[in-house]
Amino acid sequence: MRQAADIVRDQKPLALPCSASVRDACRAMRERRVGAVLVVDGAGALAGIFTGRDAVCRVLAEGRDPATTALADVMTRDPDAIGPGCGAVELLRRMHDGGYRHMPVVEGGRVVGIVSRGDFRGLEHARLDEETGLWERI
Repeated sequence: MRQAADIVRDQKPLALPCSASVRDACRAMRERRVGAVLVVDGAGALAGIFTGRDAVCRVLAEGRDPATTALADVMTRDPDAIGPGCGAVELLRRMHDGGYRHMPVVEGGRVVGIVSRGDFRGLEHARLDEETGLWERI
């Protein structure tokens, strides 16, 4: 079974500073064809995550100007994160339980990647469903 490190190997995650604008983040997400931006502080440590869902719910729906709204004002602060050794089923379970589509991968306090539900194969989803079913029957 794969681990997070297998998915993020050689990955260059989209990371922007807290001061970046929502407009810049959305443009970068479009260019990279990704659904989330990792927001980092000056030392490269994970400060938050900003997703397409955040753009809709925290910016557009609230009438904020994407050009002048900083990521720091609308990101999810201190998001749940995993280490590169986290297994696929455990990662999928945490994402499912937390209602996340994206999970930052952090090692030694620094961002090394990001995984999304779409990064996993059907077998891994099936294993999670199987384990969930077992726990529900107990």
